[in-house]
Amino acid sequence: MPRTDVTQMPFARLYPLLVDKAGRKGRTRAEVDRVTAWLTGYSPEDIARLEQSEISYGDFFRSAPAMNPNRVRITGRVCGVRVEEIGDPLMRDIRYLDKLVDELARGKPLEQILRT
Repeated sequence: MPRTDVTQMPFARLYPLLVDKAGRKGRTRAEVDRVTAWLTGYSPEDIARLEQSEISYGDFFRSAPAMNPNRVRITGRVCGVRVEEIGDPLMRDIRYLDKLVDELARGKPLEQILRT
């Protein structure tokens, strides 16, 4: 079975999965939006608008208004891979968001997640 490139998948399909993952652990959509906004520079309103659009997951990250320079402080494993060792910058940014949502789902305080 051919593997689907996550960068080509619709943002509208993938973002709700992140919200659901956090929600199963008692976290809110607002918290997922906040970590996404911190990482990408999009506002929660931008995120909601883009979720209703045809934008791909890759283009969501490529078009981000202001990728947070502190994202390099995000370390650890996502899907068995250390995020800081991912060579492709786009895939690393995608995995940074996965890692932030994982930390939310594990109950980590927002202040620590946002590396403040």
